Amino acid sequence: MGDINYNDVEKHDCANGTTDVKFVIRPGEELTEASSLLHNRVGMKFAKISSAFKERSITVDFLSILFGIAAWIGINSLFIELPLLVEKAPEGWNLPSYLTIMVQLANVGPLFYTLAQKYLKRKLDDAHIIYVVLAIGTVSSILVAFLYDKTAYIGGEEHSVALFVLVFFLAVNCCTSSVLFMPYMGRFKEIYLISYLTGEGLSGLVPSVVALIQGVGGKTECVPLEIENGTSILTPYTSPPLFGSQAFFIFVFVVMFCSSVAFALLDKLDFCKKQYAKGKVDFGNDYSYDQEKEGSETFVQISRKQYAFLLILIGVLSFLANGMFNSILSYSCLPYGSQAYHLSATLSVIANPVACFLAVFLPHTSLKSILTLSGVIAVLTTYCFVTAGMSPNPPLVGTAAGGVLIIIFWTILNGFVSYVKLCITTVMRSQGGKSLVWVGAITQLGATLGAVIIFVLINFAKVFTATEEAAC
Repeated sequence: MGDINYNDVEKHDCANGTTDVKFVIRPGEELTEASSLLHNRVGMKFAKISSAFKERSITVDFLSILFGIAAWIGINSLFIELPLLVEKAPEGWNLPSYLTIMVQLANVGPLFYTLAQKYLKRKLDDAHIIYVVLAIGTVSSILVAFLYDKTAYIGGEEHSVALFVLVFFLAVNCCTSSVLFMPYMGRFKEIYLISYLTGEGLSGLVPSVVALIQGVGGKTECVPLEIENGTSILTPYTSPPLFGSQAFFIFVFVVMFCSSVAFALLDKLDFCKKQYAKGKVDFGNDYSYDQEKEGSETFVQISRKQYAFLLILIGVLSFLANGMFNSILSYSCLPYGSQAYHLSATLSVIANPVACFLAVFLPHTSLKSILTLSGVIAVLTTYCFVTAGMSPNPPLVGTAAGGVLIIIFWTILNGFVSYVKLCITTVMRSQGGKSLVWVGAITQLGATLGAVIIFVLINFAKVFTATEEAAC
């Protein structure tokens, strides 16, 4: 019956002929068998949570989170700053499509790493490669702050050449992190992989908060503009940002620099290395864990079919969440108003790290939970795509219920996707070998395919129709 010590047993004959059994825990306290089971399970649950916190180092947690932020903050910050960048870029609102292409070209980074590990006679040290990748991302982030508005003429047309080149190098850092940063964290105990993934979620939240303070995407109002003969007309006006794009990108550089220092500390400090999982770490992030010595860890044994299914599932989730969701969000939400759009975008970003943090307290290696939540994700995704496809007249448009519903759906959808991806990653980690490298590669492949397909659907097939802004 677990940890409960039963000191006495009492039996009482009931009027209906049955016997009521009660267990005496301590003098003056009696619990029925059902309540004692509940008490036992709750106690074990809290004991497990308490044990997890006692066995972890808060300092290593913090360093892991800070290291995780470096994964995608470079590209996330650029797309968050787009409302201000397009005002100066000669490409105007076509700039995002150019940046998307540069990001996809940067997939040569993980491709080169994978081929090098497979064919080079002398195996590359993963930590050394991470130093190089972080250096590329950090240097590129500071150069963006001073060169983002520099242009050049190509084929007689003016283009943001400097920005394109720097976005490519920033994306090399981001894309390569999928097959390099996360697998590197596999050498640490399972709890620190969750911390790292929380940091990845914060890589979108942190620049979003700074952009909100800056005033990116400020509300456009209709103000009177005086013209000749003392008359005036209403014209759209958006208040200027609190500070410019240069200051914003300098902040991103500072975060990238701190993340690089965090990795160096994780890699070099002895007390960080004491938090390694028991087992063998080989070049190429090839691990074999000693399960007998890792009593606090959760090792899930799965079949080859389940292994393949989980890889396909995380590829599909990345295809949707990393490749398509950001592109259809405006089509899905703007018909319900700009407030619904901004709330959906903001809460969706917040849902990512929150879902990862909750994994510390909730079961995150259950295949049944993964399948159940995947079914819920399928339903929510269908509704969000339907609203985007029916834009500018989706269901319940013009009603408060429609706006509230779309905000809730997008927030829950992104939270569940983040949680399921974390669950799959944790299960795959326990398989040892290069499972986390496969997870990163499939994640990046899914995101690339999704981005290319949605780009074609939006810009060439014209599947989605934008909502026109209300005139003054």
